[in-house]
Amino acid sequence: MDSPRIDVIHQNVRWQRMYGYVCYAHTKVRSEVRGGGRKPFPQKGLGRSRHGSIRSPLWRGGGVIHGPRSPTPHFYMLPFYTRVMGLTSTLSIKLAQDDLHVVNNLDIPVDDPKFIEELVKSRNWGPSVLFVDISDIMPRNITAATDTLKHFNLMPVYGLNVYSMLKHDTLVLTTQAVDLIEEKLLTQLHRNNPLDVSSKFKVNHT
Repeated sequence: MDSPRIDVIHQNVRWQRMYGYVCYAHTKVRSEVRGGGRKPFPQKGLGRSRHGSIRSPLWRGGGVIHGPRSPTPHFYMLPFYTRVMGLTSTLSIKLAQDDLHVVNNLDIPVDDPKFIEELVKSRNWGPSVLFVDISDIMPRNITAATDTLKHFNLMPVYGLNVYSMLKHDTLVLTTQAVDLIEEKLLTQLHRNNPLDVSSKFKVNHT
């Protein structure tokens, strides 16, 4: 068995954390600093350096050159197969550590938060759990039960990501979610494979 690609997982986590980060640090250039509209002293005759404004970057209180300008986004796009490998590596690690569990569905009999807490405790699923189903329309009882529990979260398959899986101790998938994840990952992993051309040239002898 190959070692897990921790480097790829780290790249995915960093990409997700920087995805929406915007830096608002801002410095003013010489045209934005208040004052300095008049030449401070004559060009010649005083034996001083030639200056056109006291707001030049050479002066104290003047403009700043090459300083940060807001807003500065830190968005960048991670290569496609790096994202796919991040998902497969994280799922493999969760499975190897016995932190991935599969259930038939997310239906529970009551909407009491204490019930879901006791259920998770009895199954040793850890202090934080991410429940994943095939759709973003979850069963009513589990939606209401986890609404006030910050350490239990619900997520549809299309939102599953590396950062969310690592934030939770346990990943719980429905059987439908497992089938859809498998189908999506296999499709993307083999999407550039050449087609089986032999089927195109089959001769019908009937």
